[in-house]
Amino acid sequence: MLKFCATFIIGLLLAHNALCNEIAHKAISEIDADIVFMRHALAPGFGDPENFLLSDCSTQRNLSNIGQKQALKIGALLASSQVQFDTVLSSYWCRCYDTARLMSLGEVVRFSGLNSFFQGHANKEETLLELQNYFNEKPDERLDLMVTHQVVISAVTGIYTNSGEFVAYNSKTGDTRAFTLDLSP
Repeated sequence: MLKFCATFIIGLLLAHNALCNEIAHKAISEIDADIVFMRHALAPGFGDPENFLLSDCSTQRNLSNIGQKQALKIGALLASSQVQFDTVLSSYWCRCYDTARLMSLGEVVRFSGLNSFFQGHANKEETLLELQNYFNEKPDERLDLMVTHQVVISAVTGIYTNSGEFVAYNSKTGDTRAFTLDLSP
């Protein structure tokens, strides 16, 4: 009986991973996406504290324990999928960098074109111009994961995301597909 239960559970996990793989792959391939935006994992609260310093994580709104587990699980699902990212970029905010790092999908490069302009911590026009310049210079065949903030994702795609959600984006056509991975056990 124990062997049957273990085999059944493994089968369920494989089916779950295959479904997540299909969801991400379909969203990306439908529009020939070259960018996948991800909103950082769960960091409870709203905005950043008044004493916010970009150079000091202790002054920022950071991932909760649930957010850390969310990032680990999303990373495991993506790692087991057919989706392979050529570059993993992150905002300088600790909640974004920690999300990207915990997903373990490769080296994480901080990129100011993904920084949050909510509360005026970064200049919106400069941030979006830097991001657009990145799109213009990026080779078409590369697929990049960009871990960032809701305000950046919605400014570029017009789509509102919750923590841990994704938007596949074709930077040449502007086409988008939102998707969420099922994180249930």
